[in-house]
Amino acid sequence: MFPSPPPRRSLFRWRPDQQWEGYLFLLPSLLGFLVFVILAVVMSLGMSFTSWGLTGFKSFVGLNNYQALLRDPVFWQAFRNTAFYLVTIVPLQLVLGLAMALALNQGLRATGLYRLIYFMPVVTTVVAGAIVFRLLLSNTGLINTLIQNFADFTGLPVTPPNWLGSTRYARWAVVLLTLWKNTGFTMVIYLAALQGAPRELYDAAHVDGAGGWQRLRHVTLPMISATTFFLFVYQSIGAFQLFTEPFVMTRGGPANSSLSVVQYIYLAAFRDIRMDKAAAMAWFLFIFIFAFTLIQNRLQRRWVYYETE
Repeated sequence: MFPSPPPRRSLFRWRPDQQWEGYLFLLPSLLGFLVFVILAVVMSLGMSFTSWGLTGFKSFVGLNNYQALLRDPVFWQAFRNTAFYLVTIVPLQLVLGLAMALALNQGLRATGLYRLIYFMPVVTTVVAGAIVFRLLLSNTGLINTLIQNFADFTGLPVTPPNWLGSTRYARWAVVLLTLWKNTGFTMVIYLAALQGAPRELYDAAHVDGAGGWQRLRHVTLPMISATTFFLFVYQSIGAFQLFTEPFVMTRGGPANSSLSVVQYIYLAAFRDIRMDKAAAMAWFLFIFIFAFTLIQNRLQRRWVYYETE
């Protein structure tokens, strides 16, 4: 007698071990992801090759939107501003966050209170923080008042800057707000990395006569290099996508001196009703961020150390 073949299992028949109730609960989120993310991405790619305005689709224009984008001086001004945010905000956040984490990792008293104070801006609404910074950095605000009082007291010829109305200082006002908002997150991530570093490495370095700076350079920084790489890439993508801070603080002005690329995308889409132009800029920014991240992923092999290696 030949053994009977095993029963065929249907792919479409629910079995008790499939827990179909879980898939049912996931269905709303999956549908939302498909409609508002996947479908939106595909539609934006199609829009970038068409003439699409207030009334919808007009005609297929091929690469004309991208060619017009390369000749747009406002776009390149926004791109230069975004590059400025990248090269200022990201290094300053890493340095300040690491310095704060190193200070809190020394076992000081009331460390929990300091962590709470430093992390509070992270959970604060960006719009509320921007409004407060607008008041602080106005011509009659607290910052300029302190600068003027210092100049009057010392007799130095110091003029308080016009933070929000000058093309020279408007971007720095955005940088100050972003640092205040996000440095606490960097501190928390660095603090977790520092507490996870093997203690025996510090003991061995101390026995070998290494000083504090040498231990920081040859032990601490290599052991947290993977965390530094993560924060660098994460914050770089955030700098490329900066929107709320310049939008609320300066509205991109004066004279587009603080306008970011994402803010220009928003203006093209919802002020000028140029969905095709906005889609082309969005995909240009996506390709640039993807290439930047890919390059950094390749370069990490030269300086990032992983414990499993």
